[in-house]
Order: sequence, then C-alpha cells, then structure tokens
Amino acid sequence: MGNDSTIKSDVATFGSGCFWCTEAIFEGLKGVISVVSGYSGGNVPNPSYEAVCTGKTGHAEVCRITFDPKLISYDELLEIFWKTHNPTTLNQQGNDVGTQYRSVIFYHNEEQKKKAEYYKEELSKSGAWDYPVITKITPFGKYYKAEDYHQHYFERNPDQGYCSFVIAPKVEKFRKVFKDKLKTTRIVD
Repeated sequence: MGNDSTIKSDVATFGSGCFWCTEAIFEGLKGVISVVSGYSGGNVPNPSYEAVCTGKTGHAEVCRITFDPKLISYDELLEIFWKTHNPTTLNQQGNDVGTQYRSVIFYHNEEQKKKAEYYKEELSKSGAWDYPVITKITPFGKYYKAEDYHQHYFERNPDQGYCSFVIAPKVEKFRKVFKDKLKTTRIVD
C-alpha cells in the first residue's frame, strides 16, 4: 500500500472589506491550507496597493483561500464569510470606504455559484439584516497577489493601530463564535 500524502484542495475567493481582517479570520480555521491577500475583479493588470486604494482600478481587496474540503466545506466558509462582515453596505466595511472594500464572492465553478446564490437568498429572506444583502456573486477572473507586506499582516503587526483597534476585536469575537472550527496551532510563513 502506498502512502497517500496528497491533499485534494479547493479554492474560495472572498472580498469582505479590508483583506487584513478577512485574512486574520480565515487563517485560523481547521482545514484552511493558506490564505493569500490580493486583488480581483478589476481592469488594470498587476495593480499596486496604492492604485487599488484610489478605487480607479475596479479591484476588490480579496483573500484567496485554499482549503481541504474533507476538513472544512465551502458551505462552512460561506457561513463564516456572511457572519464576519456586513453584506448590506455598498463599498464599505466600517470606516473603510471605497469599491475596493465591496462585499463580493468570486466563484470558481457552478457549484460555488449555486451555493453562494442560495445562501445569499436565504440570508435575505431570514430578516437577519435590516437592509438588503448586496453582496455581488461574480465569476472568478484574474487574481493578483498583494505585496508581501500585506501577507499575514495582523499576525506580524498586532500592535499597529488598525490591527489593535479594528482587527483584534473582530478576530476575538470570531474565535468565540467559531471556536470549534479553529486550528490548535498557528504557523506564520
């Protein structure tokens, strides 16, 4: 018998505001292999962070999440996506304002599209939000990895103002709500 060390992985790409926040949440999940901050949905090749921040490139700040579907499902990732940001605000999450902060799911196949649309509809019907869910569900196109200093930003900069006042409380709340889905150890590249 051979040793099957191959992990079958899948990919999800979500934009839910600042990618530092999104990355900090998804990195801690059991079954998540990697979370890479980047840009997607725009019309300028190889955009820089500064260009994306102008709102003129059309890109959203996103996280590309590689996961093991045997350990965490796309459905579970969607649940966490919906519960860890406000999907009713257009181009805004908290004080972060601009098209780069829009709520968006870039689906990689028809199954992801159907699940995202289903959950969006169910969430809208549930009355959980006072306003309509405006999350865009869009086919995945091009993805550009963000500059290295954006990767693992929260873990590397916990005392930076934005991290301590915005990200830390959000991550702490997430860890309490989803404690059964968290990794037991954390590794920083």
